[in-house]
Amino acid sequence: MGNLKFKEQLHEYAQWRGQLARSIEMYREWRRRYGMSDVHSTDTLLNILSGLDNDRITLAFAAEFSRGKTELINSLFFAETGIRLLPSSPGRTTMCPTEIFFDKKEGAYIRVLDISTRLEDLSLIEYKQMPKKWKHISLEGKSPTQMQEAFKHLVAVKTVPVDMADKLGLWNENEAAEQGLSNATEVEVPCWRHALISFPHPLLEEGLSILDTPGLNALGTEPELTLSMLPSAQAIIFVLAADTGVTKSDLEMWRNHICSARNNKQGLAVVMNKIDSMWDDLAGETGYENSIKKQISSSASILKLKESLIFPVSAKQALLAKVKKDNALLERSRLKGLEHYLSNDILKQRRKILMATILKDIGFLINESSSLTDSKLVNATKQLDEFRKVDFENKDMTDKLMSETRDRQKAYTSNVENFQASRRVFTVQAKILIESFAKEKIEIIIHETKGEMSKSLTTFGMKKSISKLFDDLRDLLQDSIDITNETRRLVKAIHKKFHDEYGFKEIEPKLFSIKQYQDDLETIFAEGEAFRSSAKTTMTEQSVVVNKLYSTLIAKARNILKQAYKDALTWSNGVLVPLMHQIKDHKKQIESRLQMLKKINDSKGSVSENIAHLRSELEPLKQQRKELAFIVKEMRIEAFQEKEKA
Repeated sequence: MGNLKFKEQLHEYAQWRGQLARSIEMYREWRRRYGMSDVHSTDTLLNILSGLDNDRITLAFAAEFSRGKTELINSLFFAETGIRLLPSSPGRTTMCPTEIFFDKKEGAYIRVLDISTRLEDLSLIEYKQMPKKWKHISLEGKSPTQMQEAFKHLVAVKTVPVDMADKLGLWNENEAAEQGLSNATEVEVPCWRHALISFPHPLLEEGLSILDTPGLNALGTEPELTLSMLPSAQAIIFVLAADTGVTKSDLEMWRNHICSARNNKQGLAVVMNKIDSMWDDLAGETGYENSIKKQISSSASILKLKESLIFPVSAKQALLAKVKKDNALLERSRLKGLEHYLSNDILKQRRKILMATILKDIGFLINESSSLTDSKLVNATKQLDEFRKVDFENKDMTDKLMSETRDRQKAYTSNVENFQASRRVFTVQAKILIESFAKEKIEIIIHETKGEMSKSLTTFGMKKSISKLFDDLRDLLQDSIDITNETRRLVKAIHKKFHDEYGFKEIEPKLFSIKQYQDDLETIFAEGEAFRSSAKTTMTEQSVVVNKLYSTLIAKARNILKQAYKDALTWSNGVLVPLMHQIKDHKKQIESRLQMLKKINDSKGSVSENIAHLRSELEPLKQQRKELAFIVKEMRIEAFQEKEKA
């Protein structure tokens, strides 16, 4: 059926991800087996493996009410249940943002967060770490009917006084006037602020996650959705109704929330739903096709999007077709075009992004392993060739070789002392760098800003506070830039010294960069200001929404600097490790050479026997290199890099 292609692609992606994880585990074991394992590399590899295990393909669906968004989700992913799993019938639309996934640890459930939590100064991310704050509803994963009944919680509403709705950020005077509700004393609001749904579905088990965001009001009053959750999705599907085209509220939602989450418009598509409303037997198939093309062209022009990224669909008919296994109706619903886009564009793009992230973390380790392995084999081969040419009957010559080797041993001791001295200098400098991102420094700045915000009841006052926060954080990063540059110069000097003076193989050190954190900080400030100035709910000076906005910005800024601290610490622990490995291998080479010369001088075994022993020692080194090549091949890194070049 129509969904089979997407299922196959997601299954293939999950298999690729599993194969990649297995090959990285093989590499971790390889490093351990050949004495290259260390705390830094082990932590790096374990973090990559954890990331792969928790990887999700998140598809976000956004639309104004009554666009058929939830029905589209049903038709795309849950048609095989044979029922309308998520509530999407008229008057039963999802009222709160909903995340759908599979939680391997906790199993099947619905968790809903009370709407009153909007009054508290905590983010959704923080609430997700507090399960007791959520209402928990168990799901029977093998009973679609029980799940369908449980999902009705998502559409629950309640009546509250207008002043409470105002405090919750769910009352707008202008909208109320337009709807003739200016004199209302009570208003209907959603019972829940956010919902988490976990159940065992094949697509969800293989890493699919769905974000269902209901309406402009939800996006306009939950900054976390626009500034965090939508941008982190692999794709955003924006749903319009074919019979109305792009309405005023559609356009506001598109400009203020969707496009801001996708500046480059990658991973962004539009579904023009309900094309069945345009079916017209009198106009005929030609008239129907022309009507669809006209709507696509008009919508593309208004949204400034390529026509190829607008997919005309009838989600209602697609769901019906899949349940009844009606291929003709499925073709007429045109769902396959959207499924093809998700399969061939979004999944491939996610693979590319994931591989690039992993290469950034693991590429240096693999290059180091390859370089050290090649270096050991080259040195062992040189020693074998040298010994083959030596006249071991000439005692003066062997004494000279012994003396030269002992001199190397002394030089090695000097190398170690110099390395330890260099490392002590680096440790002091690295500590200064790490402490420049210390949590205490950041929290002092954030605490002061929050105090100032709590005293201000106006958007202007809050904006002034947040501007000061970002100025202070910029100053903090500026101080870190100077420290970073000094630390980078020191690392380069240490590597150069050991290459120039002691002949160590040159391995380009991985240098710490602060630019990404600067860029991220500037981006969230710009996004936050765009949200503040454009969101219709903040136009009415509702402090609850503005406060949530700035709490979201503060949380994101805190996470960026927390990541900078973590990355600086990880980098400082690992940047000199390649030199340590080379020093250790250098010691082994000298000891092996001395042992061989001593055996020859003491006449313990013939020269030919000792030469044969040296030759046999090459085999494990060749095997070591062969295993590494196999592991790298299993990771498919080279194929990925070739695609990047193409």
